[in-house]
Amino acid sequence: MKLLDRIHPFALLALRVVLGGIMLANSWPKSIEGFRNTAHFVVSLGWMAALWLGVEFIGGAALVLGATTRFFAFIILIDLLVAIVKVDHANGLAGPGGYEFPLSLATMAFAVVILGAGPISMDWLFAREKGF
Repeated sequence: MKLLDRIHPFALLALRVVLGGIMLANSWPKSIEGFRNTAHFVVSLGWMAALWLGVEFIGGAALVLGATTRFFAFIILIDLLVAIVKVDHANGLAGPGGYEFPLSLATMAFAVVILGAGPISMDWLFAREKGF
């Protein structure tokens, strides 16, 4: 059991970096490279479009770095739950357009909200300096 306790910080790091990396990879074409291609779709979302892109891109980067982790994990969790309800739910759990992938990411985000960033993160580094 001691070995598992020692590698616990690495499990939190992996969870956080994988979730953040997926959110970054998913948002990169929409927010930077392919914005013109997705502009009509983004405009159809209304005022939520900028928030949606910001959550995925900035939130993903924050998770990778471990900065304000619980906050961004919670916002990403809400983003993914809205995507499941508004976009993917009609397609069912599995198959094309299904919600199994967003549900998996939402579960990862929920775990990060509950467990936090862990000791290999900017959150932990700055919290120690402030004496928390």
